[in-house]
Amino acid sequence: MTTASGLLRAATLRLPDADARLLLAHALGVPTSRLLTLGEIDPDAATRFEELLGRREAGIPVQYLTGTAPFRHVEVAVGPGVFIPRPETEVMTGWALERLAERGESPVVVELCAGSGAISLALADEFPSARQYAVELSEDAVAYAARNLAGTDVALIQADMAEALPELDGAVDLVIANPPYVPLEAYDGIPAEVREHEPALALFSGADGLDAMRVLARVAARLLRPGGWVCAEHAEVQDASAPAVFVGHGGFDQVRDHRDLTDRPRFVTARRAATVAG
Repeated sequence: MTTASGLLRAATLRLPDADARLLLAHALGVPTSRLLTLGEIDPDAATRFEELLGRREAGIPVQYLTGTAPFRHVEVAVGPGVFIPRPETEVMTGWALERLAERGESPVVVELCAGSGAISLALADEFPSARQYAVELSEDAVAYAARNLAGTDVALIQADMAEALPELDGAVDLVIANPPYVPLEAYDGIPAEVREHEPALALFSGADGLDAMRVLARVAARLLRPGGWVCAEHAEVQDASAPAVFVGHGGFDQVRDHRDLTDRPRFVTARRAATVAG
């Protein structure tokens, strides 16, 4: 029989090492930390691994093949029809946790464009006393979010964010979102495995990529209490245009842009002003 280490060495000639390790561990049903200590494996596991390699080589995201994606200290279920959470978003989530710590025991949090619910699950894991709501439009994504948020106190709502949660107007401490932000004109520049497999609804947002951001600014202004915060992820090239959406709204102050761990522009934050200009 073939050893796990032998399969891994052979696979890394075809795929990046990280992908090969994840797929081999998934085929064997073990953590990746155990791969190099395993001995011989049975032919059925080797066949499963070879099938996974073929699907990955065809462009299917590795997270769809394993069915999971890590995010901060949690792991979420993902699959076709839901956006795969990225490590860059973890930095924005950390910023949000710092703001929640300043708000007391039971701050009210709304995640818009929730997708898999990864952000809400991470917040519930690290700040369980918050009152949380997650809003998502896509039926496919809501199914994953419901699975991921099961066992938490997060209220999941399937709705268009533009009209969501009117009962919370003026009562929310933090609005957080990873909205679609890819400009339609950048379609050809998106990696094929992303544009061909992940949902367009979670990726593209008008000619300049900011259609959803404009809606988000209006919704955040409606939901937030004076002094409440909004944070939203954006594309690297939107480090000026995304903050300009919140400045232009007139209902926010302390508008700032922030970088991720790779020092790339990644998310905008703004505070709900006490006096609204518009």
